[in-house]
Amino acid sequence: MQTPSWVVVSAAVVMAVPFGWGMGVLAAYLLAGSNFGQLPAATVPLGILGSIAFALMPRFKPGTRLAVMTGGTVVFILIARFVG
Repeated sequence: MQTPSWVVVSAAVVMAVPFGWGMGVLAAYLLAGSNFGQLPAATVPLGILGSIAFALMPRFKPGTRLAVMTGGTVVFILIARFVG
C-alpha cells in the first residue's frame, strides 16, 4: 500500500517549522555574527514562510520535499547540540 501524497506533503509542512526556524537563525548568524541580538525576530518568520512555501511547491516530489525538511532539521539539531 502506498502512502497518499497529501500525507507526505502534510508531514513536510510540519517539518518545515523547525527547518525554517533553523534557517532563520542561520540567516541571522550569517548577517550579524555570533552577537545577533534581536535579528532572529525578523529572520525566523521569513525562514518558516520560505520553508512552508518549499514544502508546498509541486515542482519536487513529495518524498523529496519531506527528505529535505527532515534532513535539514536533523542537521540543525546536531549543529545546535555540538556547537552550543
